[in-house]
Amino acid sequence: MEVRARAENLEGIATAASEGVVSSQRLVAVPLLRPAEALEMVPGLIVTQHAGDGKANQYFLRGFNLDHGTDFATWVGGVPVNMPTHAHGQGYTDLNFLIPELVDRISYRKGPYFADEGDFSSVGAAHIDYFRRMESSLAQVTLGQNRYARTLLAGSPAVGAGNLLYGLELFHNDGPWQEPEDYRKVNGVLRYSQGSRNNGISLTGMAYRGRWNSTDQIARRAIDSGAVDRFGSLDSTTGGETHRYSLAGEWAKRGEASQSNASLWWLKSGLDLWSNFQYCLNDFAATGTCATGDQFKQGESRQAGGFSASHTLFERWGAYEVANAFGIQGRVDRIRPIGLYNTSARTTWNTVRADNVTQRSLSLWGQNEIRWASWFRSVAGLRGEAYDFTVDSSLPANSGTANDQMLLPKLSLVLGPWQRSELYLNYGQGFHSNDARGTTITVDPNDPAVSVDKVKPLVRTTGYEFGMRSEIVSGWQSTVALWQLESASELLFVGDAGTTEASRPSRRYGLEWTNLYTPSDWLAIDADLAWSHARFRDAAPEGDYIPGAVATTANLGLTLDRFGPWFGALRFRYFGPRPLNEDNSVRSSGSALTNLRVGYRIDQRTQLALDVYNLFDRQVNDIEYWYDSQLATESSPVFDRHIHPAEPRTFRLTISYRF
Repeated sequence: MEVRARAENLEGIATAASEGVVSSQRLVAVPLLRPAEALEMVPGLIVTQHAGDGKANQYFLRGFNLDHGTDFATWVGGVPVNMPTHAHGQGYTDLNFLIPELVDRISYRKGPYFADEGDFSSVGAAHIDYFRRMESSLAQVTLGQNRYARTLLAGSPAVGAGNLLYGLELFHNDGPWQEPEDYRKVNGVLRYSQGSRNNGISLTGMAYRGRWNSTDQIARRAIDSGAVDRFGSLDSTTGGETHRYSLAGEWAKRGEASQSNASLWWLKSGLDLWSNFQYCLNDFAATGTCATGDQFKQGESRQAGGFSASHTLFERWGAYEVANAFGIQGRVDRIRPIGLYNTSARTTWNTVRADNVTQRSLSLWGQNEIRWASWFRSVAGLRGEAYDFTVDSSLPANSGTANDQMLLPKLSLVLGPWQRSELYLNYGQGFHSNDARGTTITVDPNDPAVSVDKVKPLVRTTGYEFGMRSEIVSGWQSTVALWQLESASELLFVGDAGTTEASRPSRRYGLEWTNLYTPSDWLAIDADLAWSHARFRDAAPEGDYIPGAVATTANLGLTLDRFGPWFGALRFRYFGPRPLNEDNSVRSSGSALTNLRVGYRIDQRTQLALDVYNLFDRQVNDIEYWYDSQLATESSPVFDRHIHPAEPRTFRLTISYRF
C-alpha cells in the first residue's frame, strides 16, 4: 500500500502535473454504467454515448470533443485500442471489451510532452493494465432493470513459476429504449505472467464479440411533436455487430543501472455499423420520396500488428544523476475491406465506396533526464515519425499512396520538491494521423464529378503547461495545471459521407484542479474540476467557436469503506454546456448526474452491492448535435437539435463471492 500510494502521488517521478495513476482500489469503488467510464477517473475526462451501447463511446477532454477517440490514445494489456483509418471515425476507441474488475491500474498522461507517446496522444493517453495475480478468485452476478444481466468469473491460479489470470464475462441488456437494445456480448481474458511489470514477462490473449440494436440521436422536433418518445427511435433497424481478438507479449528486465522493455502484439477486429442520422434528407433530394431512407452501413475487417522496444540507462555525468532512454515503435494495419454502403433495414442497395487500405508507421524516440540539483531536473526528448499509406479504392480516382514524416521535440523542467510540492514547466509537439482515404482522395464518392482536396497525413499539435503538485496536508494530494494546446488543423475524414471535412487551426487553453483527500482509512474524497476555452485561430464569417468544445466539467466523489460491514460511494458528474455551431448562437444544455453505490459484506467471501445510476432521475441528454435532417412527413430539410437522452434512474444489484 505504501508503494502504491507513492505511485499515485508521483512526487519525484512525474514530469508533468497532469499525469497520474488510478489504482484498482479506487476503481473498484466506482459504480460504472458502461466499461469505458473507467476513464472518467482520468481528471477532466467525460465519457458519454450518442447511439447504441455496443458502439464506441464519445469522449471529451480539455475542450476537445474527441469523438470516438481522436487525440486520446488508449492501451489495454499492451495492445492499442485506437483504430486509425476506421470505418466510423479516426482513432475509434471501443472499450466495451474492458473488464473493470480485472484492472490493476490506469496510468494516464495529458499533453504532448512525452517522447514515448505517439499517434492520438496530443490531448492525453491512458495505459490500462490487467492484474498479473488476483488475491482470490471471483464469481459475480449482476441483475438489473430492462433485462440487464451480467456474469463474471475470474481468477489467477499459480501455474509453474507464474500465474494464469482468466476472466470470462457474459452480458445482456435491453436498456430503457422502446426498441430493445438486445445488446449481447461474450468477453474473455487469458494472461500468463511471471515476475513483475518491470522485471518479468506476460502473454495476454483477449477475445470479445458483441451485437446490438441502436437508438441513435433523435431530432428534438420529433419528440416535441409527439411523433416519437424521448426513448424511442426513428429507425428501428439501426445497430451493429463487432468483434475483437488480440494477443500480446511483454518482456521487462531491470538491471543494476538499466531498464529494458519490449512488446509484440497482434489484433484482428471487425465492425458492421448501421446508422441513420438524417432520416430521409438524401432520399428526398435524390428521388423526391422517402422510399429507402438515409440508413447507411459502415463496415471494416482489420488485422494489425505492432511492436515496441525501449532501453533506459541510469548513469552519472560527473556530479549529476542522468537517465538516458531511447526506443522504437512500429505498427501495420491491413483493412480488407473498409466501406460505406447505402442500406435500408440493414439490406445494402448501393456501395458508396469500398477500399483496401494498408497503413504503416515507424517511430524512433530518445529522452534525456538530468537531475541538476536536489530541487531541479530537466527532461528533454525528441520523437520522429514516418507514415506510409496505400489505398486501393473502388473508385480508381481515389486510389493512391501517400507518406509523411515529422520530428517532435519535448521539454520538461521540474522544480522541487519543497515542502512536498513540485512545480512543472512543459512544452511539446504532438500529432494525430488522418484517415488514409483522405490522403489519396480526389473525387467525392457520392458524386465523382465533384473534386475533393486531399489532406495532410499527419497533423501537428503544440502544447504548453505549467503545473504544481502538492500534498498540502497529510493525506490531501492536489494538482493544478494551466495548459494550452494548438492544432495546425482539425481536418477530419467523415465516415458518414466518405469524404474529408475541412476545418481550421485551433487554440485551446484551460485550468484543471485535481484533488484526492484520504483523512482516514475508511473515507476518501476526490474532486476534479476543469475549465477550458476553445476557439478557431483564424477569422471566418461563420464564427470562431468550435462545436462540441465543452468549457466546464466536474467529477466529485465520496467513498466509504471499513464502516463495519457496510461500504459505499457517491459520485457526481457535471458536463457543461457546449456551442453547437461556430457563432455560438445554438448551445447545448449542461447535465448533472449522480450515481450511488451501497454495499454490505455478508462475510469475508460474500458481498452485495446496489448501484443506482442517475439517482435523482434527471431528464438530461448524454449528447446534443445541431445539423439538418428531414423526417418522412416533412417537405424540406430542417436544422434542429439532435439528442440522445441519458438513461433514467436505473437499479442494478450485484452479488460477489471470493474463493
